[in-house]
Amino acid sequence: MRCTSSIWNSPVANPERIVACPNCGKSTPYSSKNSYRPFCSERCRLIDLGDWASEAHAIPGRELPPGALDDDGKQEY
Repeated sequence: MRCTSSIWNSPVANPERIVACPNCGKSTPYSSKNSYRPFCSERCRLIDLGDWASEAHAIPGRELPPGALDDDGKQEY
């Protein structure tokens, strides 16, 4: 028996994945067509970069004890 359902006869569509912009929350496509992904715009991308540069965003970790870095900023062992 041959299946004649349209789902089997039509090409598989690759739906565009939609995500929320990490900065403003606006829905935006997550695809190679969006050069700012996962952000919705260059503005949101730059705001996020500025937050990292000003240390508003940070990855948690333990504090280094005083004197743990040498004069070049490298960790002494």
